[in-house]
Amino acid sequence: MAQRSAKSSRTIRPKGPARESLERPFDAATLRRARELTADYRIILETESELGFVGHVLEMPGVMADGRTPTECVREVREAATAAAAVMLEAGQSPPKPATEGKRQAQLNLRVTDEEKLVLEQAARQRGFRGVSEFVRDAALTRARSA
Repeated sequence: MAQRSAKSSRTIRPKGPARESLERPFDAATLRRARELTADYRIILETESELGFVGHVLEMPGVMADGRTPTECVREVREAATAAAAVMLEAGQSPPKPATEGKRQAQLNLRVTDEEKLVLEQAARQRGFRGVSEFVRDAALTRARSA
């Protein structure tokens, strides 16, 4: 993973021609915080015949990367998760907690119309959430924390 140090920023630049446009500098403190937050994220690896391995982050379904070996794939996925978390932190958002933290024990039921359900499902998919529950929880908690 190509990285460049500077006094107040670091650049994460994923390898490969398709990802060169993702190069982005981050404030060193933001990058350090993002690494701390994502250190315990769970990475799911799958074997892909052409690429070697493809991985994604359980806590951030839209974050994916590939590698020729499992070790390379995990490293690439971690860097992608770190970059995603850094972007969220810069935007004042809270990256998701690791799946091992905050075991959810309470359940809420929400009644919506069929149309509202379709709109929520579409919005959840567009934003990379696995389902409406995660989307609604994230949206509500993010708004409540910022209030």
